[in-house]
Amino acid sequence: MNNSHPLESSGRVPGLYTDPSLATRRMPMQSLLLAAHRRSARKWSHRAAAAPAIADLFELCFKRMPKDAVEYFRGGAGEESSAKRNRAAFREVNLNPNGAVRFDSVDLKTSILGTESSMPVIVAPVGSLRTAWPEGEAVAAEAAGKAGVIFTLSTLTGTRMERVKEVASGHCWFQLYLVGGREVAERGLARAKAAGYEALMLTIDTAVAGNRLGDKRNRSQQLISEISASTQSQAGFFGKLFRGLYNQRIRQAFQLRTWRHLDWTLSFLADGQVMDFPNIELVPGKPMGYMPIGKQLAQSAVTWDDLSWIRKAWGDGPIIFKGVHNIEDARRAEQAGAAAIVVSNHGGRQVDCTPGTLHMLQEIAPQLRAEGSKLEIYLDGGVRTGADVVVARACGAKAVLIGSPMAFSIGAGGPAGADRCLQIFRQELEDTIRLLGRGRGSIDDIDASIFYQFKHRIT
Repeated sequence: MNNSHPLESSGRVPGLYTDPSLATRRMPMQSLLLAAHRRSARKWSHRAAAAPAIADLFELCFKRMPKDAVEYFRGGAGEESSAKRNRAAFREVNLNPNGAVRFDSVDLKTSILGTESSMPVIVAPVGSLRTAWPEGEAVAAEAAGKAGVIFTLSTLTGTRMERVKEVASGHCWFQLYLVGGREVAERGLARAKAAGYEALMLTIDTAVAGNRLGDKRNRSQQLISEISASTQSQAGFFGKLFRGLYNQRIRQAFQLRTWRHLDWTLSFLADGQVMDFPNIELVPGKPMGYMPIGKQLAQSAVTWDDLSWIRKAWGDGPIIFKGVHNIEDARRAEQAGAAAIVVSNHGGRQVDCTPGTLHMLQEIAPQLRAEGSKLEIYLDGGVRTGADVVVARACGAKAVLIGSPMAFSIGAGGPAGADRCLQIFRQELEDTIRLLGRGRGSIDDIDASIFYQFKHRIT
């Protein structure tokens, strides 16, 4: 039996490639660095594949990646109240299982915008995923396809959208930011349509970048700016050295925590150091260099007035509005032609002190249902277990988006971590449905009856 990857002979296995043309840029001794990356990948893949739960993949990611890098995926806005509430909302739930029930099989399949999904899970758009693992976006897309779920590619990612589609065997959506303005966005939409992305996700909660204090405190932006300036400079090594374009890296080289995460560092170097944004072309055919994008977001934040030209540029394909916090925006999204909404507070990374998204869902979904809305409703934020997916379904969500679980799983073990993430969700989903004992063992049997309704509680 041949267990090799179909792209192995070409050197184009996502996240484990040997073809240096797939790297962000060429590096000295790149073949040796890629070989070192693949050696370390075997170790971390083995650990990730054995993870019992998503929490273990989070822990493993913190061991492999340095804090400065992983903080981008972990941190919330301000005091992180929104991020904490997202998770707390699920922990407060009281489930009411029926005993002495056995199902011969469990059916997790559902339809999402007319597309069959093997379970009610969508891989969320996550920016800068390539910093977690070389070609992180392609890694996630391949895992989603194998698992039979939809993958969503963020505009602000480091792998070309065409490369992502090359390795994706399943359905893919494209998430749009208007970085660079209308003309740049139209170029991106044209590329996404040509590449075969089937739906457009429009993020509406990024008027400015959230106040993510963790990133500000760890000086990661100074390091990123230095590497970006260094890679774009035509000066030689000593010229860059005298211009101060190695200061941050020299500082980090003498810190013990850098050497504790040597495997990640070698992978980062093998992939060409800091990624570009190849799906944003400020100049046609040229990827935008990596940079802090707060100012860009503020200058090009999407408004309701933009929807007409976005619809024209995208065509007849479905549009999903992500970042809906309240019933007013949900109604307005439907009036604007949305096929679906994502109840989301950006993982608590934009506005601090919002409710947990599960609580938002409980406010929005019943009102839309009562009004006869045709919108599909998805939930994003705080989902960490298969049981959380069941809870979200019972509260009115058609599916959930998983962003942080996939990002941390890839950071933990690349392709093996991504595969394990979706395996865990599938198994926990099935186990939860069996334990709840509702209906005939189908995800469609899940409703509000799974929650305990206290009538005589006195404590």
